[in-house]
Amino acid sequence: MGISPDTEAVRAEAPGIPGAASGSLNAPRSFREILSGLEAPFLLAPLAGFSDSAFRFICAAHGASLCYTEMLSAKGLCYGSRGSEAILKYREGEAPLGIQLFGHEPEFIEKAAGMLRELPNVLIDINMGCPVPKVVKNGEGSALLKNPKLAAECVRAAVRGAGKPVTVKMRTGIGPEPFDPAEFAALMEEAGASAVCVHGRTREQYYSGKADWDAIRRVKQAVSVPVIGNGDVFSAEDGMRMLEYTGCDAVMAGRGAMGDPWLFDELRAAWRGKPLPKRPEPGDIIGTVRVHYGLLADDKGEYTALREMRGHASFYTKGIRGSAELRRALNTASSAGEFFSVLEKLGR
Repeated sequence: MGISPDTEAVRAEAPGIPGAASGSLNAPRSFREILSGLEAPFLLAPLAGFSDSAFRFICAAHGASLCYTEMLSAKGLCYGSRGSEAILKYREGEAPLGIQLFGHEPEFIEKAAGMLRELPNVLIDINMGCPVPKVVKNGEGSALLKNPKLAAECVRAAVRGAGKPVTVKMRTGIGPEPFDPAEFAALMEEAGASAVCVHGRTREQYYSGKADWDAIRRVKQAVSVPVIGNGDVFSAEDGMRMLEYTGCDAVMAGRGAMGDPWLFDELRAAWRGKPLPKRPEPGDIIGTVRVHYGLLADDKGEYTALREMRGHASFYTKGIRGSAELRRALNTASSAGEFFSVLEKLGR
């Protein structure tokens, strides 16, 4: 798709982003091997509507050591869904990549995993935590927590097809009814999962309330494979506390990274015992938004890039003086030039 002068002007002013770690780890046999090759144990979660190639690139540039795709339907991939190609987009300069599949039919999961063998991802992750009703009603995502036998079959199927490590991302249960996440995680390990990521909330909680880090700790004590902690990581202090409190092997940031890729810079600094970098100034935010827009325009065209950046900008500008009024103006911008003309007022 052609680039308008408007877009070229935006890119010409965009500052360089530091180079990200290479995505090429040589044929890892386990998640533990992957983890040992990473510079730091901080991961970007699979975020629907956010974790595309553009955002993963930016988070990698700020220190995310491993990033996941948005969740991808195993059945959709097998049937050639048009949306699959966009989710699987990968560019030079991204961090090592995990591709997250969702589904409930082992035969489709095995076939989909096999179709991904030649891609540059280092692992396949099976979604067992998505709380969205249309996913759960289909027996997928967090619904698999109610059917451990089927969940284990899905893991075994992925292992047969993938030729790469297979991991599981789960929640701590469905609702208030009794559920033992440690027992479930142990079953996934027995089925061949190379690591387990635990979001410390139930399906019914969605993203409300406080994440249950005690449950993450219990899972860590119950399995021998690495455990990734997820939930309520919004600062470097949160990440360090999660590592210490739960004993988890890695920390996955999700909502905390939305509009704040600088979180990974801070996590790395804290982990290395160094002073935390200064929080970004408005100029830093504007520059990163410009880069983000340019990457999205390359991947999806200017029309879609502009509309998606409205959503991203609401997170990038959150908490800054006058940002509520600014966001209203950004949402009515009809061109990249107008969008960035409004954005330049950030913090004034």
